[in-house]
Amino acid sequence: MSVLFSELLVPGWAQGPDAMIGITELSNYETKLPCHLVNPETFFAESKAEISYAKALCGECPMQARCLEGALSRGEPCGIWGGELFEDGRVIQEKRAPGRPRLTPIDASAELEEAKAS
Repeated sequence: MSVLFSELLVPGWAQGPDAMIGITELSNYETKLPCHLVNPETFFAESKAEISYAKALCGECPMQARCLEGALSRGEPCGIWGGELFEDGRVIQEKRAPGRPRLTPIDASAELEEAKAS
């Protein structure tokens, strides 16, 4: 899926006149916003490193709170919005790895020992 950030900021895309941030509100910030200076795919990344990088970019943004507010109002299906990771319209702490979850918790110290022994 390829989504441009600017395409999502079209007034009237969500329900109601105040349901999202419009492009006119961003006209003073466009060249300064971190999301306008990097590849938009950065904010829809899968790896933990890229997700951390995208969140760090949001931390410097003057529109962070408004972006998060808009994403919550729209129930964004995925991506980093306002410094938060979204999945299925909800804020989540981290992406779950693909596949079935483990039945037993991982002992990180035992796994580290095994890696050192290899």
